[in-house]
Amino acid sequence: MYVVDSKGGAIACMLLALLFLGTWPAILTLLERRGRLPQHTYLDYTITNLLAAVIIAFTFGEFGHSNDDMPNFLDQLSQNNWPSVLFAMAGGVVLSLGNLSAQYAWAFVGLSVTNVITASITVVIGTTMNYFLDNKINRAEILFPGVACFLIAVCLGSLVHTSNAKDNRAKLDRPEVIPISGKGLISNASHTSSSNKAKAGTAKFLIELESRRAIKVFGKSALIGLTICFFAGICFSLFSPAFNLATNDQWHTLDDGVPHLSVYTTFFYFSCSCFAIAIILNITFLYRPAFNLPRSSIRAYLNDWDGRGWAFLAGFLCGFGNGLQFMGGQAAGYAAADAVQALPLVSTFWGVLLFGEYHKSSRRTYVLLVGMLSMFIVAVGVLMASSGQRRY
Repeated sequence: MYVVDSKGGAIACMLLALLFLGTWPAILTLLERRGRLPQHTYLDYTITNLLAAVIIAFTFGEFGHSNDDMPNFLDQLSQNNWPSVLFAMAGGVVLSLGNLSAQYAWAFVGLSVTNVITASITVVIGTTMNYFLDNKINRAEILFPGVACFLIAVCLGSLVHTSNAKDNRAKLDRPEVIPISGKGLISNASHTSSSNKAKAGTAKFLIELESRRAIKVFGKSALIGLTICFFAGICFSLFSPAFNLATNDQWHTLDDGVPHLSVYTTFFYFSCSCFAIAIILNITFLYRPAFNLPRSSIRAYLNDWDGRGWAFLAGFLCGFGNGLQFMGGQAAGYAAADAVQALPLVSTFWGVLLFGEYHKSSRRTYVLLVGMLSMFIVAVGVLMASSGQRRY
């Protein structure tokens, strides 16, 4: 079994995980904005997300010789370690609920704001729990100032959302945009220049986006999206502590002589429960969709190949990103590994590049956006600097 046992290796895992975990939400958002039903996308994503855990288990988890203290993945499957397995599966359940909720929140309040809110809740609650579960191996005088940086960043993120929403309302209130009763908005210019692609940040761009996307958001209360964000954040804050308990057995639930679950075995059980919950809920949503989405079916899902490759890629990125986060956390402390919650840095980059977020916004919005991203950069650096080293 391969073990990351150095601070440098742990930080390398965290940085790669940060890139992967910040990119996969952008892919799912892109598919929703192109009109693909989120139920179809999430079912595809779930398949490769589990496949990534299987690949990690049968590669890193099987490298080298197995011994009684550190058994390989296959050896652990037959051991009496069910208390730890249940912790791992509980972590997978809350992560699946969080990811599923975030998929809808991205549509209502945007990729950047959703990830800022959920990441900050995760850091404030989850990092604090992991610090104490890890027997305080991280340097508190560095760790908690990093947590404070995340809190400042979420405040700036809220201001960014408020300012950008005000900018968008101003664009839609211009004379060339007229309301259509009960059906949203339409631009007078669209009748005469429909062949021209709308520029990002314009009123026409916002209207065309609304007409294409799967989840319609015009006229919906922002409170819906924010409520979903906070629910997702609570779920995200619990999965890492549950994983920590599964791998390190701080509550001494295993019988004497039973080795702790390796990070790879834990991740396998974690991903299996994540997969099961996602399949059950999304098949239910095919026939009983939320937020006035159209009904679908298993047959329709199987025949929907538009964007399936992208959804598969998102699942792989998320699966390998989570695996790398846990590998780094097992070496340097799960509190320090929560530095990957700076993923809004990556998500905001993709939001600006792919989705035209913040294009043609006010100077105030740009200043707040730069401040938010700068604070996240400081936060991720501080959390990584707090890394300790676990003693086996």
